[in-house]
Amino acid sequence: MSEPQARPEAERPQRTIKSFVMRAGRMTEGQQRGLDQGWPRFGLELAGGRRDFAEVFGRRAPLTFEIGFGMGHSLLEMAAAAPEQDFIGVEVHKPGVGALLNGLLGQGLNNVRVYSCDALEVLRDCVADASLDRLLLFFPDPWHKSRHHKRRIVQPAFAELVRQKLKPGGVLHMATDWEPYAEHMLEVMNVAPGYRNLAPDGRWVERPAERPVTKFERRGERLGHGVWDLKFERMA
Repeated sequence: MSEPQARPEAERPQRTIKSFVMRAGRMTEGQQRGLDQGWPRFGLELAGGRRDFAEVFGRRAPLTFEIGFGMGHSLLEMAAAAPEQDFIGVEVHKPGVGALLNGLLGQGLNNVRVYSCDALEVLRDCVADASLDRLLLFFPDPWHKSRHHKRRIVQPAFAELVRQKLKPGGVLHMATDWEPYAEHMLEVMNVAPGYRNLAPDGRWVERPAERPVTKFERRGERLGHGVWDLKFERMA
């Protein structure tokens, strides 16, 4: 029997580099309840395509998009503190999605909708250009090793995609507890066209009051770890 021939390079499926790792995790009872009862109410599917979020929420309100909300604590706190605003959260980790949904049910909130898939695909396929007031990226994976830096979500293509989706005057707010990644973010954003750094010194902003402080962050502060916040505004 003849040996199978290798497929030509052009015909081989190209694997897209992901900025996240799919983590398995055991679901608590509350998280499973969130998925079972909350997803039909708050969940959105990538296959639904481009959405009019004013129609989704039943009103026209300031719209915030958060990439990677983790266990959902910060997003839940922000949504509860700003009922006049609407929030879209994206997270691939199912226990985190379940935890957020359970929290929304428990607090009776209706100003959050959730995707559980690749956030960049949601931005490209589901969000209209110039429709977001804010985009939040809090504590993304810094991919410490040099050979993994290409996996960092903050890259020139990311900056351009976000700029397209923000309204003129809309803000990209990023935070990290890894100083080399903060420097990387600053380097990428300082040369990204169509943005203005909102830091008075052209580097970091003071922690904005609207960004909740997580237990992880408080622990880091006690250990002397820093956190760097960056805010960039889309220019008209």
